[in-house]
Amino acid sequence: MSEPVNFLNRFAKALSTMGLYGDGHPARERAIDDAYETLLRLQEDDRRPRFSFLGQDVVYGEMAMREMGDWDWGLRLANAGVQRIEFEMGTSRDEFEVFLGEVVARLTLQAIDSSTRSPERRSTIKFGAIGVKGSDDTVRPVEQIVVPTASVTYSLNDEAEAIRWMHEEVQSRGELPLDEAESVVRNLAVAMHGDQNIVIPLLQLKEFDQYTTTHSLNVSVLTMALAEWMGMSARDVRAFGVAGLLHDLGKVRIPKEVLTKPGKLTDDEWMIMRKHPVDGAKIIYESDRDLDLAAAVAYEHHIMVNGEGYPRRHFQRGVHSASKLVHVCDVYDALRTNRPYRPAWDSEKVLSHIEKGAGPDFDLESATAFIAMMRNWEPRLAVVDDKTSFTIGTPAASAPASASAPASDSPTPPPGGST
Repeated sequence: MSEPVNFLNRFAKALSTMGLYGDGHPARERAIDDAYETLLRLQEDDRRPRFSFLGQDVVYGEMAMREMGDWDWGLRLANAGVQRIEFEMGTSRDEFEVFLGEVVARLTLQAIDSSTRSPERRSTIKFGAIGVKGSDDTVRPVEQIVVPTASVTYSLNDEAEAIRWMHEEVQSRGELPLDEAESVVRNLAVAMHGDQNIVIPLLQLKEFDQYTTTHSLNVSVLTMALAEWMGMSARDVRAFGVAGLLHDLGKVRIPKEVLTKPGKLTDDEWMIMRKHPVDGAKIIYESDRDLDLAAAVAYEHHIMVNGEGYPRRHFQRGVHSASKLVHVCDVYDALRTNRPYRPAWDSEKVLSHIEKGAGPDFDLESATAFIAMMRNWEPRLAVVDDKTSFTIGTPAASAPASASAPASDSPTPPPGGST
């Protein structure tokens, strides 16, 4: 058994034992000692071990731990907001015990009494939600962790920043940071299910050049909501959410002056725009993970049921079910956004447009389900900008439609289409 695997098993055993026994119990002390000693052995080869928990996926550094596929603690930790843990050298046994206690508090939804912490203690352990790599709040010192005991206040700021950073990484380095994409989707899923009633958090566009970020996040949220409405499993809901988040990834290769042009595109500019499904699929395929679903959606999300749309294919064939859902959600969010040549459509007008196109343009089942979902759940939409928090468990807030967005190909939307 490798040391990282050994440590995670001892770590889980310590958490379980601490949940059963109070301070000073011999079994509790032994479990903490075992986990701590395993950490010290691990640091003999890795001075700063880092673990990421993305549901059922466990990542050590940048390496997926396939042998931990059935380790259910990963999902429990992620759901409790502990998606990443980093250990620096010099961790004391007392500090390690305090850290374990705070993780147990998160897992059991108990409040943490900050008055019991020593202000002089230098934290060598950081943990929290995955954010933008390299930012100050990617993971937080244990002193800053506070477990909510009532309603949850939520903002889309971290998710929006993560998407912007992800696009910049693809542009500058050609690498797709999938950990952050999956983390955004999981955080959105948590926000959607913070109360008994589902909440659909949508990001309001504030700046002209942020349309792709805003649109990607909203399509991901709407796609997950639709997949859940249609009765899909939690795993499929998240996979469809990742596909929705990455569906326009190819637009990172479109010149900014074309992507953000405040008017109708020329024929040459439109030819450039139409390349983004193929480019997006290539970027995703070239990543180091199995993302066939997301790549298919990136390629297919502008293809209509009747075969029209783009890219044009030599042979007619159906598209993936996820592409059908993303297509509907893509068009809904695009038409709900202000454009230089038209104001945003109200929701009912967009739903009527989708209803009219169900069959030739949109997949009939997906379109029918989306219309039913929106007419049933629209009061639960929470439309906020990326700086404003909203509290899950309160009535969803209504807000005006988004500000101006980049140009489409024509003054009126093509049937079933958006850029």
